[in-house]
Amino acid sequence: MSSEDSISDSPGGASSRKTALVTGGAKRVGRELALALARSGMNVAFTFRESVAEASDTAEAIEALGVRSLTLEMDVRDEKSVHRAVAATTVLFGGLDLLVNNAAVFESAPLDEISVEQWDRMFETNTRGPFLMAREALPYLKSARGRIVNLGSLGGMHPWATHAHYCASKAALHMLTQTMAKAFAPEVSVNCVAPGYIELDGATAEAAHFARKTPMGRNGTAAAVAEAVLFFAHGPHFVTGQILAVDGGLGL
Repeated sequence: MSSEDSISDSPGGASSRKTALVTGGAKRVGRELALALARSGMNVAFTFRESVAEASDTAEAIEALGVRSLTLEMDVRDEKSVHRAVAATTVLFGGLDLLVNNAAVFESAPLDEISVEQWDRMFETNTRGPFLMAREALPYLKSARGRIVNLGSLGGMHPWATHAHYCASKAALHMLTQTMAKAFAPEVSVNCVAPGYIELDGATAEAAHFARKTPMGRNGTAAAVAEAVLFFAHGPHFVTGQILAVDGGLGL
């Protein structure tokens, strides 16, 4: 699939609806974020790298909710790719109101065995990617008095010994969120949702382990993450620079 759009009504021209752009929105948590924003009445553009079939399914699901969608093949690590994606979104929809930086990579590795390539790959996607996206989208977000929501992690707040590069990249994203909040104010609010253990693959031994450790007695869901994103997307614009843990108390 190329960066051609998938539209539910006549193409071209600005829409009276607000527009969201979600990175990594084809599947898993990203898909739920895209659908939740569509349910809230926003047109939704979303990016993907390799998940062609999932992107098509997500676009159809968005359009079934009565709003417009745009699928964008994009590499968040690549400056030119980011530029093309933001340009395509703003040309089609006439602007941009919300950027959700969701695209990320995750892996486990003993700290003393992490290669330079692994370290750089983690930061390229999890930290540099949101920076590139925000920088590119900023003129449009300022014009719309828009918002940015970054997807951080409980791992950015607590050290996980077998995820050092991941934790460090998300901690950096949390600081970037707060730096952006000061730098982009007063036109743009910038906040971060930091999920804990989100159960996506059904009942597993690992899922049961984390549920037992969580004060709420259960693991998180993609829908819970989406509800937190919706708060920052539609709540008071005055709220900025916040990092909201969605973890059922796991980090306490």
